[in-house]
Amino acid sequence: MDSKVGKIVLHNSDIIVQMWMKEVASLQNGSYTATISDELFESTNREFVNVIFSSIQNKGADSNLQSFSEKLINLGWPLSYITDGLQVFRRVTIDFIWSKSEGFEKDEIIPILKKVDDWVEPIIRELVNEYSSSWEHIVSLQHLALQELSAPLIPVMENITIMPLIGTIDTERAKLIMENLLEGVMKHNSEVVLIDITGVPVVDTMVAHHIIQAADAVRLIGGVCILVGIRPEIAQTIVNLGIDLKSYPTKSSLRKGFKAALELTNRKIVDVNKETDQLEELIKSLHKE
Repeated sequence: MDSKVGKIVLHNSDIIVQMWMKEVASLQNGSYTATISDELFESTNREFVNVIFSSIQNKGADSNLQSFSEKLINLGWPLSYITDGLQVFRRVTIDFIWSKSEGFEKDEIIPILKKVDDWVEPIIRELVNEYSSSWEHIVSLQHLALQELSAPLIPVMENITIMPLIGTIDTERAKLIMENLLEGVMKHNSEVVLIDITGVPVVDTMVAHHIIQAADAVRLIGGVCILVGIRPEIAQTIVNLGIDLKSYPTKSSLRKGFKAALELTNRKIVDVNKETDQLEELIKSLHKE
């Protein structure tokens, strides 16, 4: 940074920052940042340009790059904000240097351009790498969280659990359903599992095959699967496809399925008020005697 170009840029950093802020602000209208408040946009821009100058002074080795990229991801801003901002910085810096060109010879033009590129390109690489790695880390965490939620097994009563399924079922998710189902049946000592497909938009041959496999696996470890949430259109599709579900209990609603599960575990739903009335009648009859 002891070159003539470096000294000009650093000594006039305030002017370059103002030029950069003005040009970047013009990108806000009609872009991905159009819905962001002016205060947040301006403060982030100031932090961005400070990171740029700090990286130039430290020759790219700056911990602020990582924290700034993580902040952008948390704000939900795209990678193009970084690349656009650095391209603007390159252009503004070169324009400013040209305005001071009386101190340069013609044969210094190309070295000046190269010098600015030598500042900007490492920052682009570093910020893009940090942004990408941070994004991949967040995506992997979200993927794990979605996996846990994609096939939950919920114990609702002793020996009875429910697995509500929502969305499409592909091969990878079917494998996860099978794993969670078997582990949950053993963990909760389930005798009956209700697989609720109310939220599954399409049941084709592949989906039915996966469900049948899951029911067979549960039966092998001593449990029973009841398929619930079969809507009329799904029932018609199953019949048209020739899928045989006769060996597996099916119910149209979760309520009916839960009632069947109670019966399979030697329980039933009773009307407390009715039982109370019958008890009172019995007591009255005893008093009369």
